[in-house]
Amino acid sequence: MKIIPVFSSALCFLFFLLVTPTPDNSISTLDASTIDISNRTCRKCAEDSKTFSYDFCISSLQTIPVSHVTNLHGLAIIGMELALENATNTISTIKYLLTCGALDHFAVAALQDCLELYSDALVTIVDAAAAFLTEHYSVAEVKVSAVMEASTTCEEGFSEKKGVVSPLTEENNNLFQLSDIALCIIHMISLAAFSSMEMAIVLKFASF
Repeated sequence: MKIIPVFSSALCFLFFLLVTPTPDNSISTLDASTIDISNRTCRKCAEDSKTFSYDFCISSLQTIPVSHVTNLHGLAIIGMELALENATNTISTIKYLLTCGALDHFAVAALQDCLELYSDALVTIVDAAAAFLTEHYSVAEVKVSAVMEASTTCEEGFSEKKGVVSPLTEENNNLFQLSDIALCIIHMISLAAFSSMEMAIVLKFASF
């Protein structure tokens, strides 16, 4: 299947983003290089959203070497990288379920819909990372939100028939939560960038 090289290139692309140093800028007040940056970030996101899971955030980000977590930009990329990995693994799971022959026609159709949703999500995550890297934060937020919606749509597809249990509940929840981590961090950076821009404008006019 030609979709496999897409997985590999996408993962390589996000790895490149992760190891590429982020230039210092006015968001440095948010980008503190400390060991507890994951804890502080997860706690802040959980405080701002009722659907955000602090425990899931911590357990996910703690799998990443501390040396890779230098700032919020690094955490955002990690969130997207983990989401991409989840989506890639879920596609493999879906393909296996479609070939095992143990599901009825409705479940097979729902899985096929999920396969399309997850395949599109892979491209969307990479697009989100590219937008983020070029500081188009609002575009990145829209892209990541679309990935979250894809996981929800996949899960809801199985509930359209009474008695059908989704075989992808855990995978869908994981993709939703991982994307939510990335979305929250991107939003934090976006707000900081906007505040810095406003301050720069004020200082510019104050100098006249």
